[in-house]
Amino acid sequence: MSSENSSADDVRQVWDVVVVGAGPAGASAAYAAAVAGRRVLLLEKAELPRYKTCGGGIIGPSRDALPPGFELPLRDRVHAVTFSNNGRFTRTRRSKRMLFGLINRPEFDQQLVEHAQKAGAELRTGVTVQRVEQHGSAVPDRRTVAVILQGGEVLLARAVVGADGSASRIGAHVGVKVDQVDLGLEVEIPVPETVAEDWKGRVLLDWGPMPGSYGWVFPKGDTLTVGVISARGEGAATKRYLEEFIGRLGLAGFEPSISSGHLTRCRADDSPLSRGRVLVCGDAAGLLEPWTREGISFALRSGRLAGEWAVRIAEAHDAVDTRRQALNYAFAVKAGLGVEMSVGKRLLTVFERRPGLFHAALTSFRPAWRAFKEITQGSTSLGEIVRTYPVAQRALTALDRRPAPTGEAQADEVSPSP
Repeated sequence: MSSENSSADDVRQVWDVVVVGAGPAGASAAYAAAVAGRRVLLLEKAELPRYKTCGGGIIGPSRDALPPGFELPLRDRVHAVTFSNNGRFTRTRRSKRMLFGLINRPEFDQQLVEHAQKAGAELRTGVTVQRVEQHGSAVPDRRTVAVILQGGEVLLARAVVGADGSASRIGAHVGVKVDQVDLGLEVEIPVPETVAEDWKGRVLLDWGPMPGSYGWVFPKGDTLTVGVISARGEGAATKRYLEEFIGRLGLAGFEPSISSGHLTRCRADDSPLSRGRVLVCGDAAGLLEPWTREGISFALRSGRLAGEWAVRIAEAHDAVDTRRQALNYAFAVKAGLGVEMSVGKRLLTVFERRPGLFHAALTSFRPAWRAFKEITQGSTSLGEIVRTYPVAQRALTALDRRPAPTGEAQADEVSPSP
């Protein structure tokens, strides 16, 4: 920005970039824009640190998208995964190298925000954004977006990044469309040292009783994060699955410190990622892996891209240049994250019909376990595997076409582990 523009902006208090939402996506966007030397304001409606319903698994792609010098506040390092198919056919696979790390979201998010602040972003908490306007009396010119807060305060920006979660107001402004909504239920269970020791370094993934559902146990020192996820509309069955899952694990006698629920929303293929000078990223854009519903790596990666392109949009002098930069942002998201999402959608479709087959592959077929390891460790991705290995592409295509087994046949696809 030129110095004369800068002095004019000081009078009217125009920010280069305003980021709405200080989760992983928003903090990453604020960091990327601030590190480029722009005036960045990060808005968060809660006071930090705050709890979020989230397993807290940090896979390789998440780690690789963190700011330089970021030290992960790991509560545990996972070297083993126990798989079960609705409580049966349990088998544990192990890895010499760490598969992924486990964090508590309040600490992790707080640390990301601190990195954005160190890079120069300004943080305001306890503020709720009512809406954004790109035309009308609140907007002084076509290069400006008005961010209207609850209470009527108006903030002006050259670009806005919406990172305000799955029920995003900025997403509604952009016109985000979703085609998959899931309900996640989760409890944080403090456990005695003897129980904690049994889970140290090991997670459990259980393929659940409803199509596409699964449960997890993530150990974090003296607390176990236990959760389940399934398609929205199955609320009672999802709650029952969580209760039975906890009972099966022998954890029903321990009192949870937190019980929470959360809807995850996955974008439709034709959903927009921008409107004018407003971009969306992370959950606000419906960006997550459709099969596992893993969202942290998508938030970090899309947030960084959004921050980088928000800087370019802030510098755009007309609608044509703004549109060009917004399209470049969409292309960057779709070229990487979009490819992973399309493979994830196909995997979810197969998994909904044939969870036993997935279980058999991960527990008994070495290439499937190797692919799982490499994805979680960050040395490859779902998209990369399908692109690199024609056999994976052929297998996925064949599975797409095969009818689902019914009744007991599905359970019998897997024999009990020795």
